[in-house]
Amino acid sequence: MNDLLLLLPEIIITAVAFVLLTLDIMWRGDRRSVTLIPWLAVAGAIAALVATMNIWWGGAASNTFGIATDAGNLVPMLAVDTLALFFKVLSTLTVALVGLSAVDYINARSPFRGEFFVLTLLAGLSLMLLSAATNLVMIYLALEFLSITSYILTGYLRQDTRSTEAAVKYFLYGAVASGVMLYGFSLLYGLTGSVDLATIQSALTEASVSPLLVVGTVMMILTGLGFKIALVPFHQWSPDAYEGAPTPVTAFLSVGPKAAGIAVLIRILTVALPAYSVNWTVILSLIAILTMTVGNLVALWQTNMKRMLAYSSIAQAGYMLIGLAAWTSQPSGGAFDGVNGILLYLFAYLFTNLGVFTVAIILENKMGTANISDYAGLIRRSPFLSIALLIFFLSLIGIPPTGGFMGKLFVFGAAVNQGLYLLAGIGILNSVISVYYYFGVARQVFFTSGPDESPIRPGLVMGGVVALTLIMTLLIALYGQPFIDMANNSAQILAANF
Repeated sequence: MNDLLLLLPEIIITAVAFVLLTLDIMWRGDRRSVTLIPWLAVAGAIAALVATMNIWWGGAASNTFGIATDAGNLVPMLAVDTLALFFKVLSTLTVALVGLSAVDYINARSPFRGEFFVLTLLAGLSLMLLSAATNLVMIYLALEFLSITSYILTGYLRQDTRSTEAAVKYFLYGAVASGVMLYGFSLLYGLTGSVDLATIQSALTEASVSPLLVVGTVMMILTGLGFKIALVPFHQWSPDAYEGAPTPVTAFLSVGPKAAGIAVLIRILTVALPAYSVNWTVILSLIAILTMTVGNLVALWQTNMKRMLAYSSIAQAGYMLIGLAAWTSQPSGGAFDGVNGILLYLFAYLFTNLGVFTVAIILENKMGTANISDYAGLIRRSPFLSIALLIFFLSLIGIPPTGGFMGKLFVFGAAVNQGLYLLAGIGILNSVISVYYYFGVARQVFFTSGPDESPIRPGLVMGGVVALTLIMTLLIALYGQPFIDMANNSAQILAANF
């Protein structure tokens, strides 16, 4: 396959974003800016998804793109392998679904509609670059690209002071976290003389490096990536940003940056630092326990749907981290290797969480509020949305037959496979705790009467997004083998390093 075609998904997203920016300038004040640009943005994301799947089905071998030095050597920057392709699929799906769910919301609340969809595409591009980066410099540049677009999107509703406040808090936390992470990168470079992840691995293997120094480096890197993933104690920005940001942006933040951060963490730890997995397994286990527990316990007290989902998202990140804590460069065999569990979990989480947020967007559009108490009696107003919301909650808890169950089965199975029984037990206990606040919303929906019982009709587009995410949430469990094979295939590239 032609090398340039391997970067076709990124080229499509970039070209569509700049074309739409030009069209928005030309069509300013024109009806076409409202009616065509959102659909062109979604079409661009779908075209990038098709290009990604074509590369995957074409059986392209692992390729690396980089910068040639004066000596003729190639400095690797981006990888086109199954792991990168998996996260490109996640990224394009996220952009497409968020774009569809945002059409009515943004049209009703902001005069700057075109820029929103351009920024969403560029944020998707940054996710794709970040998940494929194999070089510390490229990781940092892509992470800052994602951060800048995320800050702007969070504060997009300039007339809403909560949106502006959320963006400022997000920016301040992000600046500090990025600085600490960059210092960790500089330590890795100082220890090995290289910014390439594979070269760092070989250099650390040949040199005698103190494990304590590596642990300190891992903690600094976790500060920056943990901020993006919303791991405790780097999560403080998340509840305020989720509540204050436009709800479609909150949906994006709950999936996109989290997936990209996990992709980078997987590459750094399993490619650059596998020899020190004993050291970082302890760190990740402790952070996973803290993240799950804090996320679930604080979610119990929330009265705002977006804020509750923020703490739910924090807890979900903790479950995912269990898979990476259970990973080892010398697997004991079996179906559970940790990384494949994370990938399967992320794929299920993508549809589940975007489904929940799409329901929240519909109700916010109709009722003008995101308070959980206002969901009272929803079953009488919209049985379809009520049943969909219940199934999404079952998936987030991890109850069959949902995609969330499959994800947790593989993640917890990896922990048990490596003898991390306490970690798996705490994960299961936290899943039980989460039943209380998810079913607290369900109680309002199904067993409480509301003051208004007028029907809520989601509309063709929004109803279609809810139906699609609902079908995929169930399909991942009921017909799971293709998705398991996809996760296994994506994780195999890591085994090739050893």
